[in-house]
Amino acid sequence: MMMKLQGRLWWLASLSCTVLLFSPFVTPHPADPDKGRRKVVHVLEDDSGAVIVQTAPGKVVTHRGGTITLPCRFHHEPENVDPARIRIKWTKVTDAFQFEDVFVALGRQQRAFGPYRGRVDLEQAGVGDASVIIHNVTLQDYGRYECEVTNDMEDDTGFVSLDLEGVVFPYYPRLGRYKLNYHDAEESCKQQDAILASHAQLHKAWLEGLDWCNAGWLEDGSVQYPISHPRDQCGRKDTPAGVRNYGYRHKEDERYDAFCFTSKLNGQVYFLKRFKKVSYPEALKACQRDGSAMAKVGQLYAAWKFQLLDRCEAGWVEDGSVRYPIVNPRARCGGSEPGVRNLGFPDKKFRLYGVYCFRKDSPDPEVQTTVQAPVKTTAKLANSTRSI
Repeated sequence: MMMKLQGRLWWLASLSCTVLLFSPFVTPHPADPDKGRRKVVHVLEDDSGAVIVQTAPGKVVTHRGGTITLPCRFHHEPENVDPARIRIKWTKVTDAFQFEDVFVALGRQQRAFGPYRGRVDLEQAGVGDASVIIHNVTLQDYGRYECEVTNDMEDDTGFVSLDLEGVVFPYYPRLGRYKLNYHDAEESCKQQDAILASHAQLHKAWLEGLDWCNAGWLEDGSVQYPISHPRDQCGRKDTPAGVRNYGYRHKEDERYDAFCFTSKLNGQVYFLKRFKKVSYPEALKACQRDGSAMAKVGQLYAAWKFQLLDRCEAGWVEDGSVRYPIVNPRARCGGSEPGVRNLGFPDKKFRLYGVYCFRKDSPDPEVQTTVQAPVKTTAKLANSTRSI
């Protein structure tokens, strides 16, 4: 168990160094040419050599609703160890000092914990395989996992990072900008079918073109914002492009916007074709009559990103805002950049627009009749957004 503690202290020390060296302006990193390959690397070896754990370097990538294997292998020196005495434990590292139990196995006995129940089991691909399979991956599964293998008093650990394909979007409520403390921001993202984005997710979105002048909460409690086109009103024009960092802020007392992250949908977002525009209450009923629900903001962004939903018609979404997704920019549709256009929060009773609905996956072939087919894109789909 001493080695387990040493392993965690080593990881925390590395994290601390990363925080101390973090610059408010992030330099792009080259793409990993080995992305997607399964590899093993020697992570940490116990002084006695009793247990050696190997995990995949870098990260493994999937999407919401997918199935993914978190790879972890081990071997013994000597090899004649009773498999029934080997304990395998997977833990999610939620932050620097908290660990969430995911799965444990001792011989034939196995147990998954909390939201992982019924979704996690051992891969069992041969002797020395401690890999686990996560089914029906959720947004909350994103993060860093620890694989620990214990043989009596000796143990060893390795780490695997699980990443999700997705999209980051800035969010503020009807109350206006800079109205959310950390907990409000977390709940706001959840209500829009999303989670608070990580710094790594925001940095990737910035590399893809996200430019947003308002600071927002991230999942680690820091406040940041991405600038692709420096200008005086967003931290001075003569400063380099990058992710601006306000550091870690007081979670209860300070208020900002939020940066949310969402992934692929288990359904379809579509613009409901009607002969006339409607108020918000009428839009809500119209989606219900069509066997759907009004689309959430995160669902509209996911549809724009993954369905290539392109519609130059403003429509109500669930939070009371009016938006529309543009894949192929054109002058009459809000400018030269792709993104989800935001018209703000009009009066729900008296302003009239179309509506975007969301329908969960269904075997009914009639579902496809109201879903707009993906358009042929002529522009690179950058992770950008725009307010009008």
